[in-house]
Amino acid sequence: MQEKDELLGRLVYMDNAATSRPAPEVVEAMTMVLCEEYGNPSSLHKMGARAQKLVEEARKSLASEIGAASEEIYFTSGGTEANNWAILGTVRAGARRGKHIVSTAVEHPSVLATLDDLSRHGFDITLVGVDKHGLVNPASVLEAVRKDTVLVSVMLVQNEIGTIEPCQEIGRILLSLGPRRPRFHVDGVQAFAKLPIDVRTWGVDLLSASAHKIHGPKGIGMLYVRKGLKLPPLVFGGGQEKGMRSGTENVPGIAGFGTACRLWSKDREKVMERLAGLRKRLVEGIMDVAPDAVLHGQSPDEHGQASAAPHIVHFAFPGYRGESLLHALEEQGVFVSTGSACSSHKSKPSPVVLAMGHSEEEALSSIRFSMSRYTDQEDIELTVEAVESSLESLRAWRRKPARRGKH
Repeated sequence: MQEKDELLGRLVYMDNAATSRPAPEVVEAMTMVLCEEYGNPSSLHKMGARAQKLVEEARKSLASEIGAASEEIYFTSGGTEANNWAILGTVRAGARRGKHIVSTAVEHPSVLATLDDLSRHGFDITLVGVDKHGLVNPASVLEAVRKDTVLVSVMLVQNEIGTIEPCQEIGRILLSLGPRRPRFHVDGVQAFAKLPIDVRTWGVDLLSASAHKIHGPKGIGMLYVRKGLKLPPLVFGGGQEKGMRSGTENVPGIAGFGTACRLWSKDREKVMERLAGLRKRLVEGIMDVAPDAVLHGQSPDEHGQASAAPHIVHFAFPGYRGESLLHALEEQGVFVSTGSACSSHKSKPSPVVLAMGHSEEEALSSIRFSMSRYTDQEDIELTVEAVESSLESLRAWRRKPARRGKH
């Protein structure tokens, strides 16, 4: 692999929405814990106490990112577990109140698969549609809420197309319904630490996040649970995490998560502003070399600005298969994806693109480019060049005459 990489020259990783490279500071923090502070946080001796201190320091850092109290943060194995826990815990706690859940048609598979399973066990699921930009209308969410609705679950940044959903407005609308309002869960995996979030003013009851999307390690996530909210655990055992999520804490992962979070808190605005500029250049560059390409998720607000996360760009290339273009780009040293990493091995068209009203053919021709804090101008220029070269090579391949078999 190393010899091939050297032949390709500089590699451009544009699949950061799938996972991101751990920051050097994160690796250093985790290595220290693995080698020196490897005690069990539940142990009563000094090594256990030091490990527990590391856990609590990370918990505090995560809480500060969303305007929460540290005691409202619970560690999980990742975003999928956090989403599952938020939904399943809520329906168990509110079983007497009702069996209706409201979500959207463009949620992550970890949400939609959970809802699909609940629908087979007597729950009524309403999936609110989106417009051509992938944006959900808060009024439509409110219209879907009923007296027996126990949960509303909406992701903040759509993981494939990057649309920023109006969670702040949805939360405030739900708050106006009074104390018997449904709980509000936000899948914040693609937004946490990158975009400003305030769970208090937004009226968020539950929020999920994952470390490996922000240059932290894989295998560690979190769920914010508003204080006073009853949420039954999914994992039982020794009573860790105040009895809410049993199992020996992943201290290296937690320390890495906290370090990654603190890294973003220092320069988030600067980094995201720079990424917004890179996103603009990437969009313009691709449109220049591929005029027929269709940009997904560009949703102007009342000020004419795009309601899209700076780090995600999603294009359809009509007439081409997304998978073929992905491999052609890989040959040029540029790594992208055809959609959510959780479903990228499936040959079905993206349900997100279909939900936006696009054709199956367009959905199958889509490519996601996603950036990180380490993406720079050269990465963008190399990506644009690779798109142009890849499309040309695919066109040339089409023009080749088919070989005739011998008779």
